[in-house]
Amino acid sequence: MTESNELHDEGETEVFDLSAIDPSEVIEGGADVTDEERLRSMRSGLDDFELEAEDLEILGADGEFLGFTQPEAEALPVVAIVGRPNVGKSALVNRILGRREAVVEDVPGVTRDRVSYPAEWAGTRFTLVDTGGWEPDAKGIDASVAAQAEVAIELCDVVMFVVDSRVGPTATDERVVQLLRRTKKPVFLIANKVDDAVQEPQAAQLWSLGLGEPRPVSALHGRGVADLLDDVMKALPEESAVARPKLGGPRRVAILGRPNVGKSSLLNKAAGEERVVVNDLAGTTRDPVDEQVEIAGRVWTFVDTAGIRRRVHLSQGADFYASLRTAAALEKAEVAVVLLDVTQEISDQDLRIIDLVLESGRALVLAFNKWDLLDDERRRFLEREIDQDLAHVAWAPRVNISARTGRHLEKLVPALETALDSWDTRIPTAKFNAFVAELVQEHPHPLRGGKQPRILFGTQVQNRPPTFVLFTTGFLDPGYRRFIQRRLRERYGFEGTPIVMNMRIREKRPRAGR
Repeated sequence: MTESNELHDEGETEVFDLSAIDPSEVIEGGADVTDEERLRSMRSGLDDFELEAEDLEILGADGEFLGFTQPEAEALPVVAIVGRPNVGKSALVNRILGRREAVVEDVPGVTRDRVSYPAEWAGTRFTLVDTGGWEPDAKGIDASVAAQAEVAIELCDVVMFVVDSRVGPTATDERVVQLLRRTKKPVFLIANKVDDAVQEPQAAQLWSLGLGEPRPVSALHGRGVADLLDDVMKALPEESAVARPKLGGPRRVAILGRPNVGKSSLLNKAAGEERVVVNDLAGTTRDPVDEQVEIAGRVWTFVDTAGIRRRVHLSQGADFYASLRTAAALEKAEVAVVLLDVTQEISDQDLRIIDLVLESGRALVLAFNKWDLLDDERRRFLEREIDQDLAHVAWAPRVNISARTGRHLEKLVPALETALDSWDTRIPTAKFNAFVAELVQEHPHPLRGGKQPRILFGTQVQNRPPTFVLFTTGFLDPGYRRFIQRRLRERYGFEGTPIVMNMRIREKRPRAGR
């Protein structure tokens, strides 16, 4: 049999087991047979095959669809941790959270943005804010980091001021004290790196800062942290004076891309404020930063992530842990916006980031950033690169934006909505089997080794992303499965979401008496 031009090298398809129905009636346009009749016939045909308990569960459930629980609207009290660089702020954050959440490395300046984490102690829930090291008269990126720390002090209810007890009070610490006194908020002076009782007298020198009794703790070993938190909880107000209530139900959007592609600029422009540090230095962001933003009247939770570097840069240090947290942020998101720099060629690095999104099963939107800098010559090359390198995600919505100026930022909203609608889509089992019945009548699977695998039944077992299971009598070629996916997109859209197509190969039961 001659293969259809539409299939190219992807193979053809097989025919359904429709023994109870005249085959001529399942040809497209056969109005005499309903979808439900096809479904009953095909479902009954499975009784002749060896099915496992998991198969019966899939067939009986008719699709159990996963969902994301949305947080309730509330404004939790805020505790900010501040101090000069490398005194152990992020280590204390991890100790309070009880897990390694903040990036920690034994060099100054690892944390740059103010990063919020939900925390709980002794039944009291609060928001813990980690900040970058504050330094006076800072220049360049350090000035931006210091500014974020100052914003954190203004937008909190209680301050935990961390000082290195081994070094003692410094001129920078004294400048921080001046800053804290202007806020008139409860301040806890933390003498960190007191690992045992022998080192406790070192904390006494911090009385000179004029903030009251220093609290000796060891963020590394946890010594004294519990007693400190008990006192902090007593100082927290019942209702935050600064926190904005979290709006219930915004969809979570992860912003991904290689370093210096404009992710933080996009978040700042969407938020309408300098929410995260932006600098020409690649790799500015280390920790994922959540922010609720409103674009074109729709509220979203944007998650700015660390740029995913080439593998050679990920072997050690803060960049390695930042990449792990980026992957974790993607897992918590529902849709990913992958930023591509139109002024540079689409690289293997860009493709690896897109593959990361596909592997995670999240919805996908491609945002081509710095569009205002694109000239005619580069535009021609870009279109060629898109056709060649992004053909496998041709189904993803494309938006041309400028994160720096905010140009066409509002076009992200329909693209995100389309991708999420597709990601949530469910096809009823009857309609899906009718679709496959028509498909295999037109394009049967080619013979392989003298045999032709048959599709017995199909069902969608999950959305987010749409996941289908085909019960077959043999292995379906990868090209043929891609052909089914392509036809699914033509029929039902699925714009902006990956499609997962799984097989369960089953054999016929031996006849009685054999």
